[in-house]
Amino acid sequence: MNSTFDTVRAEALFASALQASQEPSPVQIRSAVTSTLRRFGIKGCASRVAGEFGEYPETAAARMNWALNMIDAAYQELAAREFAYAG
Repeated sequence: MNSTFDTVRAEALFASALQASQEPSPVQIRSAVTSTLRRFGIKGCASRVAGEFGEYPETAAARMNWALNMIDAAYQELAAREFAYAG
């Protein structure tokens, strides 16, 4: 994760209803990020993440790790596709 955008996206995915057990596709991940950000906003997503870390730190850490990995994969794949079309 290199950017603030990735962090915001990971917080939104964390706050979304998607679960790791669903094995969501990159499209589902990006859709969940968009809809969760629209629903809660950046601060609302961050607040939900903070609340989960306060109440359930063990499970919150695992979920954030999952979210960070999924964001990296979902948006890296999108960037690679866009780069291929630009060339």
